[in-house]
Amino acid sequence: MLLPHQALQDAAVVPSQRGHARDEAGPWHAEAVCRRDEAGLFFAPSKEPTAARLAREEAAKRVCARCPVMVECREHALLQPEPYGVWGGLTAAERRVVLTRRRRRESELQRAAAMPAAG
Repeated sequence: MLLPHQALQDAAVVPSQRGHARDEAGPWHAEAVCRRDEAGLFFAPSKEPTAARLAREEAAKRVCARCPVMVECREHALLQPEPYGVWGGLTAAERRVVLTRRRRRESELQRAAAMPAAG
């Protein structure tokens, strides 16, 4: 079984096997710093102790912090949405918070737009 990170690497390396891989994932992943690091840093092993998970996630975030395509990676993970791993410097839990805030903001904007103008 491939990890999502590995599938992304495969799409970047062999786009002809994925059809329109460039359209699906965009060219950003070719520049990702994590392509040169161990994928295990970005994805939790089963039954990982909390302290080990936190340390691994912080190490992954340090890699992300120096990545030239961190924002593109983050947006990919938010739009897919990627349910596991560190993507664009955010953990899965942090991405859920961002998505919840985005949905709430969009809902508020829609409600505001639907309100009749006072005056």
